[in-house]
Amino acid sequence: MVLYRIIFVVSLFLLLSTKETQLLLFFLLTLYTFSYKQFFILNKKVIKSLLLFNLGVSIGYFILSSLKGMNPYPFLLYINLKVFTLSYFVFLFFSTINVVKFFSFSKDLSFLLMISLSQIISYKKTYEDFKLAYKARVIQKIYTREKSFLLKVFEFFLTKALKDSKERTMAMKARGFF
Repeated sequence: MVLYRIIFVVSLFLLLSTKETQLLLFFLLTLYTFSYKQFFILNKKVIKSLLLFNLGVSIGYFILSSLKGMNPYPFLLYINLKVFTLSYFVFLFFSTINVVKFFSFSKDLSFLLMISLSQIISYKKTYEDFKLAYKARVIQKIYTREKSFLLKVFEFFLTKALKDSKERTMAMKARGFF
């Protein structure tokens, strides 16, 4: 496991320090060869996780650089390729390595990982329950009902996240994290 940790840290720093678009493309193609069986699954995960954020940042940068008279395309290609490659690397790495064992060298990191994983599982279960409840109660989809439902679910998760964050902070303080 120590070798995997070293490989992960070195690869991550190498990717973060890369300034050339061609080198990033080479890294991405190399990662694609390592993930030949998981290629489509990992691409779908990465695209879903980055789409909204990268789209917002890219559009904002495009508008601002266009107003300043700069060519936005080289930087947009570089930054989006870098974020995609880093994300793909992390997804690929942790799809092959057990994340719990990877962070087992540190008691504090293991504790934070368990808190995060338990929260993710809890939120995912709650979201699935909301989806099933919605399907059970609605026969025909109506846009206003669906929009109202999504707003209520978002409001619930926001309230839950704020409440849970206070509880997690108190638990971490009790264990000497701050």
